[in-house]
Amino acid sequence: MKQNRTAYALAAAMIGTVALVGCKKKEEPVAAPPAVVEPAPAPAPMEPAPAVVSVTGVTLGNAVDAEQKVTTAATTFAPKDTIYASVATDGAANGAMLASKWTFQDGQTVSEETKTLNTTGPGVATFSISKPDGLPAGKYKFEATLNGTSAGVTEFEVK
Repeated sequence: MKQNRTAYALAAAMIGTVALVGCKKKEEPVAAPPAVVEPAPAPAPMEPAPAVVSVTGVTLGNAVDAEQKVTTAATTFAPKDTIYASVATDGAANGAMLASKWTFQDGQTVSEETKTLNTTGPGVATFSISKPDGLPAGKYKFEATLNGTSAGVTEFEVK
């Protein structure tokens, strides 16, 4: 009988275990915790906008004053004149490239020059051409470019 009691006890224990497992409350699927979202990195400090400078005018003449401005505007010159082009600019620039190109009537380049602008307001850059034995008579053009972009063409004549 001792064996029967042990068998009954084991059987009862097994039935109880099965009953507990069968009655066990179903576990709800565990929702995944929300993904950790890293905060966006702080924006880098904004660099200042590139300086803006523009050409506001080009004046040709045969003399300039102490501020390098043409004293009397002209479009006709004598062969032995020194011809000046005063290029007026306005705005701020640090290293802007202002270039001049003088051409003769057939498109032949007479002179080219580039100046670096470092300015914080209105300014004037002056370019000039001359020839000791005189410039040939004919029609000419002066073109100013700012950072590679044409800022205007001015035509003139040597008589």
